[in-house]
Amino acid sequence: MIYKKIKPKKIYEEVTEEIHEMIRNGVFKPGEKLGSVHHLAENFQVGKAAIREALSALQAMGLVEMKQGEGTYIKEFDTNRLLFPLSTAILMNKNDIIHLLEVRKILEFGSVLAAANKRSEDDLLTIFSALEQMKKPLGIEKLGEADLCFHLSIAEASKNPILIQLMKEVAELMIETMKETRRIWVFSNKTTTEKLYLEHADIYHAILAKDSEKAQRCMMSHLEDVEKIIIKYLDVNENN
Repeated sequence: MIYKKIKPKKIYEEVTEEIHEMIRNGVFKPGEKLGSVHHLAENFQVGKAAIREALSALQAMGLVEMKQGEGTYIKEFDTNRLLFPLSTAILMNKNDIIHLLEVRKILEFGSVLAAANKRSEDDLLTIFSALEQMKKPLGIEKLGEADLCFHLSIAEASKNPILIQLMKEVAELMIETMKETRRIWVFSNKTTTEKLYLEHADIYHAILAKDSEKAQRCMMSHLEDVEKIIIKYLDVNENN
C-alpha cells in the first residue's frame, strides 16, 4: 500500500485557511475592512510576515483587496469574475463548442422568458433597433454584430446582471471560437439571412406581446437551427 506523504503546513497557510473560513461563515463580510497587519498578527498570535503572506494569498484568490494607504478589504462579489479568458477560445474542440451551444440555449431560454415578463419600452426600442439593422444589406461582420446586439439586448431586458454577464461571456466565446468559420457559417447565403431575420422578428413580436411561452418556443427553434448549421460545418471541417 502506498501512503501519501503529509506535508506540514506553513504558518501563513494556516492563517490563510482560517481567514478564508471566516469569510465563508460571514464573520468577515464583503466590503468590510480587516484589521491592520499588527492587529491580525496579535489576534492570530503569529508573526507579521505570516500575515502579509496570507493576505497576498487571499488577494491572489480574489477574496481581499489591498488598497495602498487604506488597508485590506474583503472584496465584493463581482459578476465580471465569471468571465473566462477569451484567449482560451482557440483551444476549444468540437465537443467544447457543442457544450457551449448547449449552455447558450439554456441561458437564452431563461433570458427571453425574463425579457418577455420584465421588458420596458426602452428595452423594446433597443431590441427593435437591432432587428431593423438585420433587415439591411449588411456584410457578414456587420450582420453578425447586429445579431449579437439583438440577443444581448434581450439579456439586458431580463434585468438580471449575472445572466447578462454570462450571456456576454458565451457570446464573446462563440465569436472568438467561430472567427475562422464565420465566413461560411450562418450568413452564407441570402436565403439563410432572410430566414434569420424572420426568426428574430418572431422572437421580438413575442416579447412585445409579453407572450413568454411563445418567445421561448421561437428562441429555441432559432437556436436549434443555428446549432444544426454550426455542427454540420464542424463535421465537414473535422473530416477534411
